[in-house]
Amino acid sequence: MMLTRREREIIALLRRDPLAGPQAIADALGSTRASVNVHLSNLGKKGAILGRGYILRAENAVVVVGGANTDVKVRSLAPIRQRTSNPGRAGTTAGGVGRNIAENLARLGTPTHLVAAVGRDAAGERLLAETAAAGVRLDHVHRGAHPTGTYTAVLDADGDLVVAVADMAATESLAPEDLHPARELIAHADMLVLDGNLPADVLAHAMDVAHPAEVPVVIDPVSAPKAAFLAPLLGNRRPVFALTPNLDELRSLLGDFVGDSEAEVVAAAGALHARGVRHVWVRLGARGSVLSSVGEDARFLAAPPAEVADVTGAGDAMLAAFVHALLAGAGPVDAARFGHAAAALTVASPATVRPDLTPRLIEDLLDAGEAPANA
Repeated sequence: MMLTRREREIIALLRRDPLAGPQAIADALGSTRASVNVHLSNLGKKGAILGRGYILRAENAVVVVGGANTDVKVRSLAPIRQRTSNPGRAGTTAGGVGRNIAENLARLGTPTHLVAAVGRDAAGERLLAETAAAGVRLDHVHRGAHPTGTYTAVLDADGDLVVAVADMAATESLAPEDLHPARELIAHADMLVLDGNLPADVLAHAMDVAHPAEVPVVIDPVSAPKAAFLAPLLGNRRPVFALTPNLDELRSLLGDFVGDSEAEVVAAAGALHARGVRHVWVRLGARGSVLSSVGEDARFLAAPPAEVADVTGAGDAMLAAFVHALLAGAGPVDAARFGHAAAALTVASPATVRPDLTPRLIEDLLDAGEAPANA
C-alpha cells in the first residue's frame, strides 16, 4: 500500500493496540490529536482502516466496480415451447455481475469492496443487506434515482439459459464523479475488477485512477454488445492485467470474426496483447478455456465435468476465484484452473452465488478431479 511514513507508524500502533484512540496515538507519536485525526481520515479513504474502531484492512483487498441488481430466474419444468405458457418455477435472488463477483470473492476470504449503483427502494435495501451479510464492504455504493436494476432469466429444463432481459438503468446512470469518493480506495487496492456493464466513461475513469497507482485491472466484458463499447478503451495508455471474454465477446473486442479453433483464439489474443492486455483468458463454455499471456505459450484448459442445476453466475464465480488465487500467490494457469473448479461448483448449485463456496471446497474438487455434487 502507498502510505506515508506517519500513516505506517499509526498502522503499526493499531496492530499492537486496536482499541487505541486518537489521543493515545498522538501521545505515542509525540503529535497532536487533530493531526492524528487527519491521518486516520486519510487511512479510511485509502481503505487501510475500515469504519469505526479502526479495524485494519486485510492484505490482498479487491475493489469491484460494476452492476448490482435483483435476479429473477424462471425455469421451465419441461422442454420449452415457444409463444405459449410453459409450466415452471420462479425465484428471486441478489445478482449483478459486479456484485456476484464481489460476493464470491468475499466468500472465498478475500477482503472486497463493491462500488455500484442501486435505487432508493426496497429492492435496493434487500440487495445491500444480502450482500453485506456475505462479507462485502459497501461504503461506496451509490444510491441513485433509478430503481434497482433487474436481470430476468428464462432457463430450460436442463438449467441452460434460453433468454434474458436486463434492466440496468441504475448502473448505466453511474457517472465518473460518482467514483470520486472511492478514488483513494481504488488507488490503494491490490486489484481492481471492472464489470463491462459500466458506461464507457466510468470504465475509462476507473482505469485512469488505477494505472498511475500500478493497480492491476481485470475486466469482464460481460456481453458482445458491451464488449464493443469497451474495445476503444483498450490500448497501452490504459494497460489491462487480465481480460476474460467468451468467443462472441472476443469477436466484438476485435471487430472481426474469430473462429473457434485454439489457433484462431490464440492469434486473436495476440492482437489484444498488442493493445496492452497482459493476460487474455478466453472462455469456451463446456470445452474449457484458452489462457494467453504475454511472453508465455498459450494454454488450453479443460473444464471440469459438472452436473448442471443452473448456469447463472458461473462466469462470475470463475473470475472471482481466478482473482482470489492470483492474490494468494498462484500463477495465472493455476489460478485459471481454480476458476474453472469454482464455476463447476456453481453450476451444480441452484444459487447464483454458491453459499458454501470456500477455497477448501474448490481445492477438494481439483484434487478429486470429479464432477461436483449438487448443492
